[in-house]
Amino acid sequence: MRTIDASQIIDTVARMCIDSNRYLPTDVRDSFARSAAREESPAAREVFRQLTENYELAEQTGLPLCQDTGLAVFFVDVGEDLRVAGMNIREAINEGVRKGYAEGYLRKSACDPLTRANTKDNTPAVIHFDIVPGDKLKIAFMAKGGGSENMSRVTMLAPAQGWPGIRKFVLERVAEAGPNPCPPTVVGIGIGGTFDYAPILAKKALLRKLDDVNPDPKLAAMETELLEALNKLGIGPMGLGGKTTCLGVKIAMSPCHIASLPLAVNIQCHSSRHREVEL
Repeated sequence: MRTIDASQIIDTVARMCIDSNRYLPTDVRDSFARSAAREESPAAREVFRQLTENYELAEQTGLPLCQDTGLAVFFVDVGEDLRVAGMNIREAINEGVRKGYAEGYLRKSACDPLTRANTKDNTPAVIHFDIVPGDKLKIAFMAKGGGSENMSRVTMLAPAQGWPGIRKFVLERVAEAGPNPCPPTVVGIGIGGTFDYAPILAKKALLRKLDDVNPDPKLAAMETELLEALNKLGIGPMGLGGKTTCLGVKIAMSPCHIASLPLAVNIQCHSSRHREVEL
């Protein structure tokens, strides 16, 4: 049995919160450059110039990439042979969020759903736990902005609708979202499971790098097909038109009931702010 102190989790999570909001991932930067080179529209090229300038200024000044510094979402793999001393893992992660959002001067967006009273420290975080073999702790953090999250949807298709139904729903959802999620977006898609599990699959899919390839050839082909179709919508960067409506499509799939076909679309803004750490 391996033991780590809760203080290590707290400090790690705090740094993840700050760095995710200050430094754009390399794969996203590279995607900006590739996409800008393909654009023919002056407006689209200007948006990419501004997005590039924005992430460079954030890195130089330490200011957040966006004023919406997101709700804190975590996917945590806990080794069966790991013990945390000092407090439980959930408490340590939430303490890390409090520390990171305070020390990084990041906006606190968590509030009561009905009264809208702010919790003032961006907690509680949304945390998804998995128990895995070994003695390691793997923490994946995502700063999930409200604008893109509001454009996400879950539906229960009839099994007979299959891939054509899935494709139609995804295209319609992104088209209806238009400029609201601050495109170019990353689209996470969860297929299967249950009504509650499909959105978790979709959100976790957003943690993948833009330039990776799905190990399942069938899903890889579906991702490519959807990306091409979404970029033909013409919404373009920030909704001003162009060839780049979407930077990437990531699909995760799980078996479902024979009478169901759950489908979730979770949209992420162009910044795609996330970090992963293993302790």
